[in-house]
Amino acid sequence: MPPAHPSWLRPFLSAAAGLLLALAFISGSASGFAWVVPGIWLWCGAAPGRWRPLRVGYIGGLAFHLAALHWLTHIPVPVTPVAGWISLSLYLAFFPAVWLWVCWRCLPCNARVAQDGTWGQQTDAVLGMPWWQRTAWTLGCAASWVALEMLQARLLSGFPWNLLGISQYRLFPLTQIASITGVYGVSFLVAWTSLSLALAALRLLRQPAHQWGWMAELRLPLFVVLCVFCAGVLRSSKPVAPGREIQLALVQPAIPQEVIWDQREDAKRFARVLQLSQLAVATRPHLLVWPEAARPELTAENVRPVQELIQSNRIWMVLGAEDAEARPSAGPDGAYDYFNAAHLLAPDGRLRATYRKQQLVIFGEFVPLARWLPFLKRLTPVENGFRSGPGPVPFPIEAPRCVTSVLICFEDVFPHLVRRHVGIDTDFLLNLTNDGWFGNSAAQWQHAAAASFRAVENGRPLVRCTNNGLTCWYDSSGRLRQWLGENSGDPYRSGFLTVRIPLPPAGQGQPLTFYTRHGDLFGWGCVGLTLVQLLGRPGRILRKRRAQLPT
Repeated sequence: MPPAHPSWLRPFLSAAAGLLLALAFISGSASGFAWVVPGIWLWCGAAPGRWRPLRVGYIGGLAFHLAALHWLTHIPVPVTPVAGWISLSLYLAFFPAVWLWVCWRCLPCNARVAQDGTWGQQTDAVLGMPWWQRTAWTLGCAASWVALEMLQARLLSGFPWNLLGISQYRLFPLTQIASITGVYGVSFLVAWTSLSLALAALRLLRQPAHQWGWMAELRLPLFVVLCVFCAGVLRSSKPVAPGREIQLALVQPAIPQEVIWDQREDAKRFARVLQLSQLAVATRPHLLVWPEAARPELTAENVRPVQELIQSNRIWMVLGAEDAEARPSAGPDGAYDYFNAAHLLAPDGRLRATYRKQQLVIFGEFVPLARWLPFLKRLTPVENGFRSGPGPVPFPIEAPRCVTSVLICFEDVFPHLVRRHVGIDTDFLLNLTNDGWFGNSAAQWQHAAAASFRAVENGRPLVRCTNNGLTCWYDSSGRLRQWLGENSGDPYRSGFLTVRIPLPPAGQGQPLTFYTRHGDLFGWGCVGLTLVQLLGRPGRILRKRRAQLPT
């Protein structure tokens, strides 16, 4: 029998696996690593000691997040970006650590006899279980992965960035299951298949006499993946019925974040955006779109040129700009509440609708506990900070008649938030964002990859207008149709992109997907299954110990 790996080597293997998983999010061509890393982590955690899986998983998770989120260090502020990068990675590393602990904690009782044994004893105990029991265990482990992703998307305001399923955003047939399960269904399939691959490899290693026994571990997950893939091919290949279109001109000014913060540059910055817009409206779009942070604060001098632009060209316009509202309790000369907002302007120059951002960036748009701990403001570029808006606001456009719903900044990475923006009359989603905080880095691609799932989940095209990339649009199957810089290979440059978004026939609404109607039923089901596994375990152990007591 081959010797087991020494225990001191497993943390290093776990860290190496974490770096491989980071490659799946840094380079789209490396997405295959996501199918093997959870399984590697699982067997790295097979070690003596009840808390050893927690430590091994934390090391692997920390290596993954430090590598995948390295773009946080590009924020043009001294010291604090590095501190934020390390702090966020230290926090996120807890999720794979807890997952690994849950997996081994929920091992069936007849295999837990080797809890304090060697790596070989533990793995042999797992292989000694019946096939159905091993399959149930791997299914439970995959459900636990999803449960922790659900927690990551909500805890401390939530950060659903680089979820496992997002790594497969280019595998369109597989991602179509997100219209039912959300992105969590893809995460489940990838994690389950990875664990089954690990079991198959383990059988080859520990039981070489059984030449084809390893195939038993892969039959069910591969069959399920194949069925999902075939169903996805049918869904994503449905022809789009010819109908109406709306033409959008998306302006990408590529303004460095330092310039956005420098009020002395406001005039030059505004002039650059206007110049690009003049070129964009020459293509005769129905709707002109500016990204988040494209315009300095609202003043009469800034509003007038915008109104003249849209009035002279008879076009609609959506733009991102700050909004303010006097606090009712503060009196006529009192304080104001500020909002990160998007505005819809009609061809006559009048304001038709305003959406105020709901999901704020912690330490980027607000400082938690700043009222009681004001020194925290010194750690961020935030001054007054923003308040959250009340909820989604539809933006109705009259020529051609359609409705869009706006998302600001990283709101398009939150599945449970975006589905609330979609109704039967919603024709497409529109995201205004500013990723200029992170220079020219992988952040833009990771953000866009996450956003592609919102198109699949809700069955609506998703248009993104950004400050420095990725300005693009996805169809309702999550395919990237066009992006600025596609010909040159430079998505970070300034310019504009003209796109044509298909619309349903006039007077017809678009059907809602299962996910839009019912939300995270699959995800909450995985949370419930994980709790049942954890809460049921002490009772089974207690009953077993009572049965062993002498009568």
